[in-house]
Amino acid sequence: MAGLAPQSAYAVADLQGRLLEGCNIDHPLVPASILKIATITAAMDILGPEYRFRTGFFLDSQQNLFIKGYGDPSLVSEEIAVIAQQLHQRGLKRVNLVCIDATAFALEHQVPGQAHSDNPYDAPVGPLTVNFNALSLEKTGTGIRSGEPQTPTLPLMADLGRTYPAGRYRINVCSGGCNADQRMARYAGELFVAQFRRQGIAVSGYGGLRSVPAGCQPLYTHYSRQNLSAISQSTLAYSSNFMANLIFLASGAEEAGYPATWAKARKAVQRHLALQMGQEAKNIVQVEGAGLSRENRVTAQAILQLLQAFRPYAGLLRLEQEGAMKTGTLTGVYTLAGYLPGGESFVILLNQPTNNRSEVLNRIRIRVASRGSAVAAAMIRSNSLEKSEK
Repeated sequence: MAGLAPQSAYAVADLQGRLLEGCNIDHPLVPASILKIATITAAMDILGPEYRFRTGFFLDSQQNLFIKGYGDPSLVSEEIAVIAQQLHQRGLKRVNLVCIDATAFALEHQVPGQAHSDNPYDAPVGPLTVNFNALSLEKTGTGIRSGEPQTPTLPLMADLGRTYPAGRYRINVCSGGCNADQRMARYAGELFVAQFRRQGIAVSGYGGLRSVPAGCQPLYTHYSRQNLSAISQSTLAYSSNFMANLIFLASGAEEAGYPATWAKARKAVQRHLALQMGQEAKNIVQVEGAGLSRENRVTAQAILQLLQAFRPYAGLLRLEQEGAMKTGTLTGVYTLAGYLPGGESFVILLNQPTNNRSEVLNRIRIRVASRGSAVAAAMIRSNSLEKSEK
């Protein structure tokens, strides 16, 4: 097809997954964010559409509250306010220190392919993460305050916003570089402390990273109000790398046991893709769940097979005039995958300097429509011939 460089590919299949046409369909290429479809396809098989992430709360004899997270990507300020209310209703009126237990994750490293910028796009992942590990703050001549009403002003905001000029910002929790585990825990701990105080629970302060003591009885287990289907829909709609990788890690940990690791996630996701796709799954090489890494590889043929497996969940994709689809973008990588209005699956993998995926998609639509017209005309001719023979 015109407009495709040698290091690019496209393919189209009918509703049964049979190849209609394509170019370089077996050539391994960098997929960018369309890889999120693979992560969610496997997660639906491993976790199930109704899966809900959990967060555990434990109280010791000194009234220290320990919070143990399992990677809930939907733990935002509003959700934490609900948790504070639930704990208050269960009789929690006073807490000494709020401590964070991060032992449910044992990551070999942070997200492969992730840049070290202040952008929320590059936020780290961990077992207890709040507000997508991003802080909204406003800096004025009189000081720094929270940039959103649902989130109290936290000491961490003053520390991270000190070097910024006046204005409104949304920055990732590791702005300027940090020890990710400690910074994530501090953000979560300070936010829980503030929300507890809003609810009328007296709290001395944040107590740092500490494991739940042996024999400490659970006080409450919170399950995310959104199930995996709803979280996955948001992940695809907003192309959230943060959410995709937490889904990826949860898939591995729930199958192989906690703590979560990248190795467990890769193994579990690959196994379940193979169960759904057969041998073609070997042509989806995933080192993380969001498509950030340039070490990820797919073929156009494998993505067509993936889209067949994903069909029951096609409604999770963003609906556009051209159909239901997911884009992917890195520097020199422009991809697109999904379903045309007629239900045909397609994939465009451009690993080239020029982003002309919209033009390629338009050509695909025209050719598929022409093919449909040709088939219809052939059926009319066949019917006419049968009538004349009778």
